[in-house]
Amino acid sequence: MPSVGVGTPNVFWVSSRKLEPPHNLPLIGTIPDNELNVIGETNFRGHREKFGIKTADRRRHIYIIGKTGMGKSVLLENMIHSDVNTDKGLAVIDPHGDLADAVIDFVPSHRTNDVVILDPSDVSHPFAFNMLEYTENANKRNLMASGLLGVFKKMYAESWGPRLEHILRNCLLALVEYPNTSMLGIMRILVDAEYRKKVVASIENPMVKSFWIDEFGKMQDRMRTEAISPIQNKVGQFLSSPMIRNIVGQVKSTVNIRFMMDSGKIIIVNLSKGKIGEDNSSLLGSMLITKFQLDAMSRADIDEKERTDFYLYVDEFQNFATDAFATILSEARKYKLNLVMANQYVAQMPEEVRDAVFGNVGTSLCFQVGFDDAEYFSNQFSEEVLPNDIISLPKYNCYTKLMIDGMPSPTFSIATLPPPKYEGEPDRREKIIRLSRERYCRPREVVEDKISRWAETRKLEEGKKENFKKKEESGKEEIKKEEPKKEGVKKEVKPEEKTEEMKQEVPKKKHHSKHRRPGQ
Repeated sequence: MPSVGVGTPNVFWVSSRKLEPPHNLPLIGTIPDNELNVIGETNFRGHREKFGIKTADRRRHIYIIGKTGMGKSVLLENMIHSDVNTDKGLAVIDPHGDLADAVIDFVPSHRTNDVVILDPSDVSHPFAFNMLEYTENANKRNLMASGLLGVFKKMYAESWGPRLEHILRNCLLALVEYPNTSMLGIMRILVDAEYRKKVVASIENPMVKSFWIDEFGKMQDRMRTEAISPIQNKVGQFLSSPMIRNIVGQVKSTVNIRFMMDSGKIIIVNLSKGKIGEDNSSLLGSMLITKFQLDAMSRADIDEKERTDFYLYVDEFQNFATDAFATILSEARKYKLNLVMANQYVAQMPEEVRDAVFGNVGTSLCFQVGFDDAEYFSNQFSEEVLPNDIISLPKYNCYTKLMIDGMPSPTFSIATLPPPKYEGEPDRREKIIRLSRERYCRPREVVEDKISRWAETRKLEEGKKENFKKKEESGKEEIKKEEPKKEGVKKEVKPEEKTEEMKQEVPKKKHHSKHRRPGQ
């Protein structure tokens, strides 16, 4: 009998089972290219057919899991390549940098002007991203403040407290009502009384106004210092970095997510942890995903038929998933924001996020994972595959449950396609980066000059106060010096001011002694 240890002609041993694809699989060539996103090819019994996923089924989102080096990035590259070449709008948020670099390389020439590159490590040309940018819509302002609060809450979950949240929430709700401010205003409103006075004067929300006047304004100095210290430490940690400050400290954003989604841009966000740091990568990524969510929901102001599909690819998405992530998965579909999420193992996700993912995702693809995750996915795949099959998957192979015409398919095995080949002009990459810089970035010197002048206004106001006090004090001293003594000093009277009595007054003559001295 043939066995693994015995070489047998025409018998090939496999490490994991190959499962038959569904009969209604959307095959490449049977559906127009612009209605199908390429995923891979079947591998059952050596029969290989390229297939994809339909646009309507992508609105139920896609989740990809697998160990490092098993083929996740290659799958993502092929999916993105398919979208780029069918003129779809998309965004790629990459915490490693390799995927972002690869996407730039296979952008076709006719889409060069659609590319938006957001790279924080390009410190000489920072882009502007202000989540507190003023808008006339009061509801949008409140949602923006709530979203940014959720970002900070995720970043500091272990040291988060009710008082910190209360003060920071009121900071954000106050600043979104004040034009020409940014995240730098968070630090300033806490310590600068004059600036705080201007901001409070513009607040329309009575509860927020009451907080600053009746609560914060009446705190004793010692209590106030103690209350704001945690916020200063946490927010200051990011704002002290020139790289982050130059991005979030600009008043006018160069990144209009809503416009870019509606016009089908290609947004490439390079959040390489090795270049900008893990915390900075997590902060900016969380802020951007929150902005995508809010701007997608703002599409409620247009008819559903007018909403264009936009695809958001997020690698290592658990780094950026806030408490609002469940809302994105459950509601973004209505606004045609379609997510493709990837990570390495289930335990990376908080329980709430995990439940949201598996409760809302329509299509799952599982590459080789550890035994614990293999057991979990064996259950997710209705035990059509065993844990041993999953942990034994070779590179570039995976199991999937594919959403087809609104219904999940039986589990089947697939292989990824080779990575897309770069066939562009040698200087295409440099041209794309240069054009994106010109449109969406500003020179560092200009940005830092504006931020410095904004910060200088506080010093100027404090200087004016100090000068006024000095002048007031010196004026009092001068008055004291010039004030004449009451005794022995006659008041000088001008001739025209003399009264009649004074004119008639005759000066007294000097009396000389009648007695002479002896001997005279």
